[in-house]
Amino acid sequence: MAKNLVIVESPAKAKTLSKYLGRNYTVKASVGHVVDLPKSKLGVDIENDFEPEYTIIRGKSKVISDLKKAAKGKENIYLAPDPDREGEAIAWHIANKLGGSKSNIQRVLFNEITKNAVREAIKHPIEIDQHRFEAQQTRRILDRLVGYQISPLLWDKVRRGLSAGRVQSVAVRIVCEREREIRAFKKKEYWSITAQLEGQNPPEFAARLLKVGDDKLDPEKFRIENEAAATELVEKLRSSEFKVTKVDRKERRRFPTPPFITSRLQQEASRKLGYTPSRTMRIAQRLYEGIELGPEGPVGLITYMRTDSVRIAPEAVDAVRGHIGEKYGADYLPKDPPTYKTKKGAQDAHEAIRPTSLERSPDTLQSYLGKEELAVYSLIWNRFVASQMTPAVFDQTSVDIQADNLTLRATGQIMKFDGFIRVYTEGVDDEKSTDDDKDRKLPELVEGEILKLNDLKPEQHFTQPPPRYSQATLIKELEEKGIGRPSTYASIMSTIIAKEYVSEDNRRLVPTELGFLVTDLLVESFPDLMNAEFTAGMENTLDEIEEGRQPWLKALRDFYGPFSKDLEKAGETMRDVKREGQPTDIECPKCKSPMVVKWGRAGEFLGCSAYPECKSTTNFKRDDEGKIVPVEEEVVDEVCEKCGSPMKLRFGRYGKFLGCSAYPECKNVRSLNRPQPTGVKCPDCKEGEIMQKKSRGGKIFYSCGRYPECRFATWERPVPEPCPNCKAPFVVEKTTKRAGTVRRCLSEGCDYKENVDDPDAEAV
Repeated sequence: MAKNLVIVESPAKAKTLSKYLGRNYTVKASVGHVVDLPKSKLGVDIENDFEPEYTIIRGKSKVISDLKKAAKGKENIYLAPDPDREGEAIAWHIANKLGGSKSNIQRVLFNEITKNAVREAIKHPIEIDQHRFEAQQTRRILDRLVGYQISPLLWDKVRRGLSAGRVQSVAVRIVCEREREIRAFKKKEYWSITAQLEGQNPPEFAARLLKVGDDKLDPEKFRIENEAAATELVEKLRSSEFKVTKVDRKERRRFPTPPFITSRLQQEASRKLGYTPSRTMRIAQRLYEGIELGPEGPVGLITYMRTDSVRIAPEAVDAVRGHIGEKYGADYLPKDPPTYKTKKGAQDAHEAIRPTSLERSPDTLQSYLGKEELAVYSLIWNRFVASQMTPAVFDQTSVDIQADNLTLRATGQIMKFDGFIRVYTEGVDDEKSTDDDKDRKLPELVEGEILKLNDLKPEQHFTQPPPRYSQATLIKELEEKGIGRPSTYASIMSTIIAKEYVSEDNRRLVPTELGFLVTDLLVESFPDLMNAEFTAGMENTLDEIEEGRQPWLKALRDFYGPFSKDLEKAGETMRDVKREGQPTDIECPKCKSPMVVKWGRAGEFLGCSAYPECKSTTNFKRDDEGKIVPVEEEVVDEVCEKCGSPMKLRFGRYGKFLGCSAYPECKNVRSLNRPQPTGVKCPDCKEGEIMQKKSRGGKIFYSCGRYPECRFATWERPVPEPCPNCKAPFVVEKTTKRAGTVRRCLSEGCDYKENVDDPDAEAV
């Protein structure tokens, strides 16, 4: 009988550890948290020093019972959940439920799940970190206080089902502020003039006008404002002599980027692979916990994937330097290993994200990894190897050319040595310049040389508004502002989209009118809570609690005093949108009173402010600047089954629907029930596409588009991601209040089932 028990949070990790530890160890999984604050109520006793009321999570009673049974008679119990705050909380609660003596319940930490790392951790167990647990508990209580006390306020003032969160709401505010910048932006015309020139030596090259007269040469600020000015300058250039006045040649080095931290991995997977942050983290979790490598069994392929440190273990540096020297040669290996500075405020408990072994290159794992696993592993591998290579070297040339009192400039560069670029280059978000002359080779030119003008090209341009955030660039913004932590970024993105505060258009985040409305209400009523600096300061406070530099109760008291006053005031003064509506300058077509925007269960509509005396309503849409434009309601050839009035075609947040023309006396609505494609092939007939449909009762289900020839149907949403176990082309997911979002595979004999909700989901 095994003398030792190891408890982890994941069945996949349990499987990997069992292989490494042998018969003297029983390894069990808690499958995440075993207790939590209750979903049905606040669960925090504010009057009694914020005492949390932990309850066993639905379905976990059996897990706790099994763990107690497994712990019976064991000499040592090792708690090995993930090495972060959530993992510490899981360990703390399990220890509390097991109730054993402190001497035989110990904590072990794995930064990577490899044989050496696991065995070394077991040899050096530690005590549960009380401060780290208190930091998690404080964060959990803070988020519960905010979410469970502001959300009911929004239900009363706007509509049911809305939520607010300490981090979530600030993220939505950032998206809203960017959208308002875009809407307020007034584009300005400007022109560029490019000359095609030829010297004594080929090739022909391009130079751009950058200075007029004695003005300071500033390429960023130089503007030709209109066509008339451009035409005048073109005429002047045509009659001018072009003379080289300055040739500046210099060597430029481009250095590699550091290995991945969580946010950078999410950003790069979005840029290069098109993966959402939550998808990237699910894939990285599998790579960390262990992948089956044939006879070798399950192996953890990367280090822990939730980190904001760029630190690398010395042995990993030695290994990658050996790999670089052997594969690429001495020219690619710097004399001293490059070092990278972890940003201020980062938690340095874990290394950067890197491969656990340089012997497992992506090429050697192609037959064991699914397509998405291989893609993410290759990103991590290449970034890590490149981070320890020599810089790329370029010859960069800048040439100034005088034409009368006008100055033009030509730039170009050629790569002398590729260095780290041979392995990896970082992607770019929202690149401002499309001018690629800098990457072109210029001919040999000398000062004083007279050039031949071959062509002049004036071109009209317009200034562009700031770009909308993508999930990746919003994560970058949150990280730079110190909002959130590596474990929360993915769930923040998922939450703000799921709550319909933000939608995605071509992978860009666009705030909905609901997002604007809720943000404005919260900014007015909770200015501190909605302040980015305040939120970042709270993250620093949690770090101080973890480091033992601040008592957790003091942090809660300091927060709740001002917050409770704001909450009380908001209950009295927050605008009652549900009853009053949002004022507009549109007149009621019946009584000429102002129309107001109201919220119904099918979305926004315009209603008369004189209601109930005047019951006029109409649909509307918003133009590119967000202005409200009334829409003519179309009467369709259908009658209301409740009152017999004609039905009208209306527009709501879910698109078109039919509504009774007798509204508000009759509030009957009817779905148009148009099937929506999911992009997933039917697993039964292999020909049709699974379509999203609505039942007669209004419930969404999914069935084959070839019905009635094919009768495949399911209530669970198909997700076009391969099953991590059997590689089936898709999995299905279902979301419930009690269990959260659970994914599973429909393939016969496959037991894949995973709760994909981030442990911090309620934190945002």
